[in-house]
Amino acid sequence: MSTTDVSPLADSWSAPPSLEDHLEDGRAARSFAPREDLAILPDGERDPMGILDRQDSVRVPELVPIRTQRMAQSAFAFYRGTAALMAADLARSPTSGLSVGSCGDAHVSNFGLFASPQRTLVFDLNDFDESAWAPWEWDVKRLVTSIVIAGQSTGRDEGVVKDAALGAVRTYARALLSGAKRSPLKRYYDHFDAEAAEDALDAESAQALRQAVKDAEKRTASRAVRKLTTREDSGRLVFTELPPTMTHVGAAIEERVNEYVDVYVQSANIDIRVLLQKYHVSDVARRVVGVGSVGTRCYLIALTDGDDNALLLQAKEAGQSVLIEYGGVEQPESVARYIEREGEGGRVVAMQRILQAVSDPFLGHLTGQPVEGGPDRSFYVRQFHDKKGGFDMDTLEDSAFRWYADACASTLARAHGQSPNAAVVAGYIGGGRVAGEAILEWSYAYADLSRADWQLFRRHRGVDEAG
Repeated sequence: MSTTDVSPLADSWSAPPSLEDHLEDGRAARSFAPREDLAILPDGERDPMGILDRQDSVRVPELVPIRTQRMAQSAFAFYRGTAALMAADLARSPTSGLSVGSCGDAHVSNFGLFASPQRTLVFDLNDFDESAWAPWEWDVKRLVTSIVIAGQSTGRDEGVVKDAALGAVRTYARALLSGAKRSPLKRYYDHFDAEAAEDALDAESAQALRQAVKDAEKRTASRAVRKLTTREDSGRLVFTELPPTMTHVGAAIEERVNEYVDVYVQSANIDIRVLLQKYHVSDVARRVVGVGSVGTRCYLIALTDGDDNALLLQAKEAGQSVLIEYGGVEQPESVARYIEREGEGGRVVAMQRILQAVSDPFLGHLTGQPVEGGPDRSFYVRQFHDKKGGFDMDTLEDSAFRWYADACASTLARAHGQSPNAAVVAGYIGGGRVAGEAILEWSYAYADLSRADWQLFRRHRGVDEAG
């Protein structure tokens, strides 16, 4: 191009903000959102049982007692099932005002191992039902509070719990800044290769990682097929019933399952669309999963080819994110439009692809009319049990407990680091000392509040009387 030619790009171009520009914006944000204020958990009227009852009112009625039973077992189990309560309480607390793509339920049991498309094991966030855009500290507070509750529930020395919780915030701060200093492309490719990490760990942490890897390697799709299905005389693969956690669906759903699968297939990547042409639906069953998700509609779909090779998919109901419904977080206009167009299942899939370093290639979603009528329901779909594994907080030695807390914090920082303003957040947090102390104070206070809610829940649902 000649120097005399008109260049619209040159005329409109301006240099994007630099890393230092973003960091300075973050430091400036402290003046109107002091980091010390992140410690404040306001008093005031709450209705925790009302929120939980409202959630259960739209769930499968016969499964609600299972959800109650699971949540009543321990303070940590209750905490796992109360992301909605925490979102409502976070909405009452002072905020940084700096939003990132958020998990929405980043407690320690929602991190774990799974197989990458290259068949290596990676460690990452693994639950995105509540994901949306929200202030960065909401995920961090959810994580740190879970470290406190898990540590206290396993009878650890308070010094160990506090060290792990505070260390997690500082690890998050360091990891977020370290990521901000790399190019966006390098941040995108970052991931936690589970097996490669062992050499850098102390003996107890390395043993915990080896055991988790060993367990995950056993949880293959083939093993799930052997455990959960049987073959009829005709050769058809069917799920083995185990009421109430595994039951066959009615004829009305069976009649429409191929229609639902066809809608899902259109949302999957093109290579998966081609792959799925080799499979046909063999059976479908309803399965109860998790703690917080119990009562939502979740289905397993068995597909087989002409040579008896099987593939299991899981379709899980997606409701509105608690960050939006109970936290009241207004979403960016483009996100709100996307949810309106693609449904809540589309939101879950999109956020998972943003936040995870590598995601299940079978991810997809669908929205359809329920067979019983009523408003459309949205689902997201993924492969079932592809080397999925986790860490048992009850059995971790103290050094492994600290390492795991740091691993979760670093992984969360990588996920938040994909957001455009991650460097602004890094500037706001700084080295993590002030923010860490504030979040630690909030998390200890919230752990006490959640424990009181748990006891109230047991009385409210009649668990204490029944026991």
